[in-house]
Amino acid sequence: MDHRTEEFVERIRRGGKVEATDWMPDEYRKLLIKLIHMHAVSEIMGAYPEKEWVPKAPTLRRKLAIMAKVQDEMGHGQLLLRVVEDLAAPLGKTREDLIADIYTGKVKFHNVFHMEARTWADAGVIGWLVDGAAIINQAALLETSYAPYARVLKRICAEESFHMQHGENIILALAMGTKQQRQMLQEALNYWWESLLFFFGPKEVTPAAERMLYYRIRTKTNEELRQKFLDKYVPRIQSLGLTIPDEQLRYDRERKAWVYSEPDWDKFGRIVRENRGPKSRERMELRRSAHEEQRWVREAMARSHLPAG
Repeated sequence: MDHRTEEFVERIRRGGKVEATDWMPDEYRKLLIKLIHMHAVSEIMGAYPEKEWVPKAPTLRRKLAIMAKVQDEMGHGQLLLRVVEDLAAPLGKTREDLIADIYTGKVKFHNVFHMEARTWADAGVIGWLVDGAAIINQAALLETSYAPYARVLKRICAEESFHMQHGENIILALAMGTKQQRQMLQEALNYWWESLLFFFGPKEVTPAAERMLYYRIRTKTNEELRQKFLDKYVPRIQSLGLTIPDEQLRYDRERKAWVYSEPDWDKFGRIVRENRGPKSRERMELRRSAHEEQRWVREAMARSHLPAG
């Protein structure tokens, strides 16, 4: 390690923050790009499962609420892409490249956004539990050593809290509804539970995750975040009279940790790596067509900002 890198690491370990204009090691820059790019893409692709429910929402009020949520998610993606754009520019990558990476398979997005939102209860589970899991992830990143990411996350976390409350409201309405609505809700929980556990990533600390912890890009491990999710949501789910689809799930008081059946790491890993989910290809094609067919709009807007010649 050279002297400049040693000083950089010492600075962030003392709690110092890094700005986009500061010098940073190449490894640090590439780790940031990998993390924030995936986060940005996940926000964009995360809008698609609920976008499918905008025309099918049961009431006008629900329609307006879910439409606003979709708009927020797309906005989060755009904010995060701005952060990545600053980091990637010295490596020769543009915003166009970063977005195209979605449908060319060069960047991955969270497993849950490859899944199908089959029923209105699925839309509620996405808002309540998927967004709840995302908030736990993102709140832990508020202490990241990269200041522009931390600043954007403050706004995103605040808005995601409203999204989670929106989902919770749907869940409560279904839980207090008819027998058929409660059954639909239980089936939605059964469908999403395993993918929610996978959402936080593998138990073992991978080499990339270890380096992110080293640079204080991240401050919590995947398992610490998953345990925090279980702490918060298992009691809430059970209080609604729902059954969590895991016979092994229990709290070990000695270890002060939840014991759970591990998700199928191979299956969900292939979904993310190879885009093999139920809706992967369809949503990537929607993203490709939206990006390519509206290229003329972006080019026209860019030309309108050129200085008069």
